[in-house]
Amino acid sequence: MSFRVRLHSKFSALAVVTAVALLIAGCASSNSSSGSASSTQPLVIGASVSLTGDFADSGKAVQRGYQLWADTVNANGGILGRKVQLKIVDDASSPTQVVTNYQNLINKDHVDLTFGPFSTLLTIPASQVAKRYGYAFLAPAGGGPDVFAQNLDNFFFVQPAPTIKSGDVFADYILSLSKADRPKTAAYVELDDPFSAPIAENIRARFEAAGIKTVYKQVYPSETQDLSSVMAAVAAKKPDVIVGGTQSEDAYSQVKSLVQLKYNPAFMYQSNGANSPLEFPKNVGPQNTAGIFSSADWYPGSKASGSAAFTSAYIAKYGGSAQTVDDSSAEAYAVGQVLQEEAAKTGKIDNATIIKTLHSGTWPTILGNLSWSANGAPNGSFNLVQWQGGKLVPVYPPSVAQAQPVFPKPNWGG
Repeated sequence: MSFRVRLHSKFSALAVVTAVALLIAGCASSNSSSGSASSTQPLVIGASVSLTGDFADSGKAVQRGYQLWADTVNANGGILGRKVQLKIVDDASSPTQVVTNYQNLINKDHVDLTFGPFSTLLTIPASQVAKRYGYAFLAPAGGGPDVFAQNLDNFFFVQPAPTIKSGDVFADYILSLSKADRPKTAAYVELDDPFSAPIAENIRARFEAAGIKTVYKQVYPSETQDLSSVMAAVAAKKPDVIVGGTQSEDAYSQVKSLVQLKYNPAFMYQSNGANSPLEFPKNVGPQNTAGIFSSADWYPGSKASGSAAFTSAYIAKYGGSAQTVDDSSAEAYAVGQVLQEEAAKTGKIDNATIIKTLHSGTWPTILGNLSWSANGAPNGSFNLVQWQGGKLVPVYPPSVAQAQPVFPKPNWGG
């Protein structure tokens, strides 16, 4: 079994920072204010999105979310009377290209505002370019620890919580179980990147503190072509719970390897991959999804602000059903919602006002009510979802649950 893991870890944070410094050094500052533009001129928003390369699946979902929001807001008169015009360019999933793209969007295209790309790897250098030129930077993805360590006041991560916290809801659920039901042993299999490994490690720390014994841990590099031997080592330890710090392709490979090995843990969690309602069953087989947990910030049937309208509009534009809406599309749409709320509150739509305004208050979106710390880290929490009956269903916390969590996990093929 062969696959290509997404190439996050091939670029260290230091390398990314160095590349950005070289590319933006000596560039003249740009006028980042759009407040002086005529109210009849379009509001041009630039974004670099991965339409090709390793992040293309999620990048295209982000593009759909941005475009759906623009269509929706324009159908209702635009923002402060200005129609939204999106300028989306492909970064080919490259941290070097993403820097070039934002430099061009700001200095050559003179966009009024910028929205973020997909992934921590690209968000770090992109947010630095935006900071240099005084642009607010609302990002639907890329919430790894290194992003917030930059302490940029122009950055806002439009999800309920930092990425590293997305696994907390799974830990909360497991630790809420009685001692009789709680797993006794755990295995951790983690992609070496700034998104995946920290999530699994955060869960591991909480589990070990609660007495759940670690029987296996393996961090595999992004270049790994075959996970069968890693998962065979996991199965040999017979852990009660498997925690996967995953992206997408490696998440699929973990499941397919376990199916071949005929090892079925009582609990299984994957940080990413399993939370894709469309791609996950397509890649592992619908019969092999049952009982797997993941984290999500949006789900079909959510009562959050504008969620029902978003779902209907998405299906009308792109087809499918509520169950096939990708989280990345919802997150991108929420970026636009935040911008709308800021404009409605202040009557202005310039970068300085956006940066100042979003650092206080609470902002309603289809992901729930969002607020941010000084470094752009959101202050909320994720929801736990589980595959049940061929669908991703919110199961924890009880305030959002549409079904009870199922354990032990059904057998593969069941």
